[in-house]
Amino acid sequence: MAKKVILTGDRPTGRLHIGHYIGSLKNRVELQNSGDYDTFIMIADTQALTDNARDPEKIRHSLMEVALDYLAVGIDPAKSTILIQSGVPALTELTMYYLDLVTVSRLDRNPTVKTEIKQKEFGASVPAGFFIYPVSQAADITAFKADTVPVGDDQEPMLEQAREIVRTFNRTYNKDVLVEPEGYFPAKGLGRLPGIDGNAKMSKSLNNGIYLADDADTVQKKIMSMYTDPDHIHVQDPGKVEGNVVFTYLDIFDPDKKQVAALKEQYQHGGLGDVKLKRYLNDVMEQILEPIRTRRAQYAEDMGQVQQMLIDGTKHANEVANQTLDEVRDAIGFNYFK
Repeated sequence: MAKKVILTGDRPTGRLHIGHYIGSLKNRVELQNSGDYDTFIMIADTQALTDNARDPEKIRHSLMEVALDYLAVGIDPAKSTILIQSGVPALTELTMYYLDLVTVSRLDRNPTVKTEIKQKEFGASVPAGFFIYPVSQAADITAFKADTVPVGDDQEPMLEQAREIVRTFNRTYNKDVLVEPEGYFPAKGLGRLPGIDGNAKMSKSLNNGIYLADDADTVQKKIMSMYTDPDHIHVQDPGKVEGNVVFTYLDIFDPDKKQVAALKEQYQHGGLGDVKLKRYLNDVMEQILEPIRTRRAQYAEDMGQVQQMLIDGTKHANEVANQTLDEVRDAIGFNYFK
């Protein structure tokens, strides 16, 4: 039985944080190790350039940081193909072909892009590359004939855009060349981790995250600064669990659910201080982060090895993407000299 194909990835605009880990990276490792998938993991530097064109150094620097984060969490280059988006020229050519099958009005209706344009406060100055990046994503997915795309719930409109392009292409050129992708979504409650400041989203731009590369002291300082219940001033005061970031993290990261339930009950009745609670969370997080931190440091000692991994992965990605591009050209009738 043929394996399913996964395409996933990240924009290299900074180091990855524990929100990335619980929302996608941990899941990628499990899928990779299942043996049921051919996995392609893309460092999407071309996409990152769409809103960072004037700061390419940030992307170049972050690229290697993201690669280290991948290796640190257990992404295995012997089981997964880790590639650099800009190193696969076929993706750009496929994007151009797909753009001719999509209208401006359809792109303008994409709710994910509309939300991101508003968040980034582009106004009327939206970079054209950013506006059309759902088409670029469709090229990324279809180039590897990925039928499974791990994403958050907010990315479903992007997948629907890709499916529309696949159907339009296959119908227009009367060839079943492209494969329709389906989303693989995180378990309920794991789609988005709040920031340590209580913001609904942990974000590199908001600087409210715990990074996989953070040392133990930094992690402890961040946890001790976490938003809890502003009305829980004294240890004996009853405290609120809802909206309390410390308990949100414990619900997600602590495997001892009975202990978490007991802590909640004690906190709500009074008698449990925020400092003691945060120290407990720090111990839980260190159980997860210390092995990741150690592996990251080991790989960082030989960056030549990391670079070679990216070279090898991108080379393999080119072989696969070029095969799809050849089939697309055949369908259009553009392989003139074949």
